Amino acid sequence: MQLVEVNNPKHAEEFLLVNVELNKNNPAYIRPLDKDINEVFDKKKNKTFRSGEAIRWILKDDEGKYIGRIAAFTNKKYKNKGDDVPVGGIGFFDCINDQLAADMLFDVAKHWLMQKGMQAMDGPINFGERDRWWGLLIRGFEPPAYCTSYNPPYYQQLFENYGFKNFFDQVCFALKARDPLSPKFFKRHAECAKDPNFSAAHIKKNQLEKFSSDFTTIYNKAWAGHGGLKQLDTKVVLKTFEQMKPVLDEKICWFAYYKGEPVGFWINLPDLNQWFKYLHGKFSLWHKLKFMWIKSTKRNPKFIGLVFGIVPEFQGKGVDSYMVIEGARVIQRLRSENGEYVMGKPIYDEYEMQWIGEFNPKMINVAESLGTYRSRNLITYRYFFDRSKEFKRHPILS
Repeated sequence: MQLVEVNNPKHAEEFLLVNVELNKNNPAYIRPLDKDINEVFDKKKNKTFRSGEAIRWILKDDEGKYIGRIAAFTNKKYKNKGDDVPVGGIGFFDCINDQLAADMLFDVAKHWLMQKGMQAMDGPINFGERDRWWGLLIRGFEPPAYCTSYNPPYYQQLFENYGFKNFFDQVCFALKARDPLSPKFFKRHAECAKDPNFSAAHIKKNQLEKFSSDFTTIYNKAWAGHGGLKQLDTKVVLKTFEQMKPVLDEKICWFAYYKGEPVGFWINLPDLNQWFKYLHGKFSLWHKLKFMWIKSTKRNPKFIGLVFGIVPEFQGKGVDSYMVIEGARVIQRLRSENGEYVMGKPIYDEYEMQWIGEFNPKMINVAESLGTYRSRNLITYRYFFDRSKEFKRHPILS
């Protein structure tokens, strides 16, 4: 076997092809866009390079055939609650079902991280935000949503046989759009609706500045200062919304207001992989045109929950139920008949939420209260270089 460090464009292309080669016979596999992987390792595109480093390797057999790959990274800003040693990361792991090959990949990453002063490694994780390429899939091997982890079932044994331990579980929740919501949602919605100060609205593409400001207000009240999260700037949010604009579905992004002030948001997107799967990883000008044609001619059956938030002073007051029912009136085409809601034909068939760590029981309860089922399970693993060090799982958030 031969390890090759990725240090030129040819190697970078091979790094992409390893994933394609090892998954080519899996009908559920959807090839990620090449640009989405390349941008993770592009110092001009990925701001995580300001606080860290990244390296990649390819593993070939004696005949030059691709049999694995791995990336390793350090990030001074990467911290989990309770960490008492510097922790690096590994990700973008692919390997044939061979423990010796997997061990070679894990070893090279471990030794590099040790040289960088790390004392443990988490993986598979992303060199960047946690909403992409995070965790090892262990249940729910259906076609992946856009920029989410996907791997064969045997990877779990490769990790655990090496010595990785379950640092925390990640759970995705899903709901069939035709499934009725719990009656308690309608009850709590009705209680809020009695107060004329409450209102809700979906995002509008011609008012992105307003909704960017509303999003920033809610986020900074709900999350900034917690777990090291920083305040967002409206200009940054607006830029993100403008980037999302070509694929934004106004009817599935909702905001709640009280006396005109933003108090909650529920942001979703169509599952882009339902369209990108026809592009086979490419996104050139021609592929962008093809994408626009596919988007306009093929109905997308699935939408993805990105983020849900309520400002602290309105948490526990039914605003979540109020906003969800207001959205469901459009998404599920609910109409009122004789004092009861009747469902029409939903504009989507399925809904799946981004993963939630099981160390966050409050958010798990919110997801389960929607009447969802657990659609996927993933694991973020941890490996201490000092094998005698006591292992502790991620602490539960209070």
